[in-house]
Amino acid sequence: MVLIVLIGYFVLLWTVSKLAGREGNDAFFRGNRQSPWGLVAFGMVGASISGLTFIGVPGWVMGIDMTYMQMCLGFVFGYLLVAFVLLPVYYRWGLTSIYTYLERRFGATSYRTGASFFILSKLLGAAAKFYVVVRILQMCVEAQWMQGGWSLGGWEIGGSVSYGLMALFTLLFIWLYTRRGGIRALVWTDVLQTAVLLVAMLLILVEVCSLLNMDMGKALVAVWHDSHSRMFEFGDMASKQYFWKQFLSGIFIVVVMTGLDQDMMQKNLTCKNLQAAQKDMCMSGVLFVPVNFLFLSLGVLLLMLYAQTGMPLPENGDDLLSGMVFSGVLGQTALALFTVGVVASAFSSADSALTALTTCFCVDILGIERKGVPEEAMVSLRKKVHLAMMFAFLLCTLAFNAIGNHGVMDLIYTLVSYTYGPLLGLFAFGLFTKRKPQDKVVPYLAVASPVVCYLTDVVVYASTGYKFGYEILMLNGLLTFVGLWAGSRRTVTS
Repeated sequence: MVLIVLIGYFVLLWTVSKLAGREGNDAFFRGNRQSPWGLVAFGMVGASISGLTFIGVPGWVMGIDMTYMQMCLGFVFGYLLVAFVLLPVYYRWGLTSIYTYLERRFGATSYRTGASFFILSKLLGAAAKFYVVVRILQMCVEAQWMQGGWSLGGWEIGGSVSYGLMALFTLLFIWLYTRRGGIRALVWTDVLQTAVLLVAMLLILVEVCSLLNMDMGKALVAVWHDSHSRMFEFGDMASKQYFWKQFLSGIFIVVVMTGLDQDMMQKNLTCKNLQAAQKDMCMSGVLFVPVNFLFLSLGVLLLMLYAQTGMPLPENGDDLLSGMVFSGVLGQTALALFTVGVVASAFSSADSALTALTTCFCVDILGIERKGVPEEAMVSLRKKVHLAMMFAFLLCTLAFNAIGNHGVMDLIYTLVSYTYGPLLGLFAFGLFTKRKPQDKVVPYLAVASPVVCYLTDVVVYASTGYKFGYEILMLNGLLTFVGLWAGSRRTVTS
């Protein structure tokens, strides 16, 4: 059953990408500016929640209850800031890469610094997400083989598969269906993948409720009265879950991970006009809250099911859902749903990251749109960069697998806080001041700011016991902003 579902999904995804995709750099980079805003909004939900939400968020209730909702509420306000502060700038200047703004505002060195920080951040963050998802997919395949293997046309398929082979196969498939249509194809495949991801989650939720002898109404009441349903923390300011830390961090995380991220903005910039893009951004922000609430509710119900069956809880919250699925308690249907949900989330996150990295490197680092290169030569160069980015992505995810890590979602938000902080400071300085910094100094400030933040965190924790959470992002951006101000002069440029 699992094999049939996966093959069917691969065929459907390939068909959608072929029908939607068009050859040419305008389709690859900008989607010909023809994407319907409703499709972009729905697809962004899947791209934003990624596989880590599907796998990790239910497990967060083990350690921090449902306090992640505090950050989700901050996300809504972050999406509004992106829609009404950043998008108007991007559309007014007709940008393909959002980092072109830094060149026009500050200079070529600032421009390449911003683009380089994005490439570093996106490679690390997307590879970390991909590592977790491929690891789970590997476990899905091996779990199926342990339960009797797969039969295809009389051939029995069984054994084990290495992480490297699984990652390579997945990335090759993603490379194949994105190499031609780029962002135009992704707008449509993201819709498919988001639908598959949400349907898989809802059907697993229904199955868990059935095993607990509850309908959806009773399940919601049980979740509401459970001790793990605690959403707000106002008492302990030192806690990483303190409300204002989480809420404000949620706002700025969306600003940097969506508004200052070429991956997410590239899809929005394919809309016909600014108003359409603002509609899709606002709708994405609104949808994010109930979707994450359902994932957290699933986590609470899974804890009840663990208690009912007497199964020991996993040590790592990331294994809460997968542990129940692989135990066989939820049945083969749940295993198939879980597997296709993991695949959909992996593809939704990795395909857009690969496309955005290719766009950023071609447009910002190589500058292929401004050198008068013939269209055919540009397409050929873009395809070579696309392939190179796939191998860079593969190397990064293999490195994560070699190192190993628990709680990858927390790691990703921490990486974001350090690597996107300079981008936050650069864009804030450009948007809210009329000053111009010394362009050649910007790379040094962008590197120094995260280093100072890390040292500050170490010193403050050693002397006071206070541990910075994701609010280190705001400090990072502030330090970059102050450094830019100190070495700047007033100008009439806006």
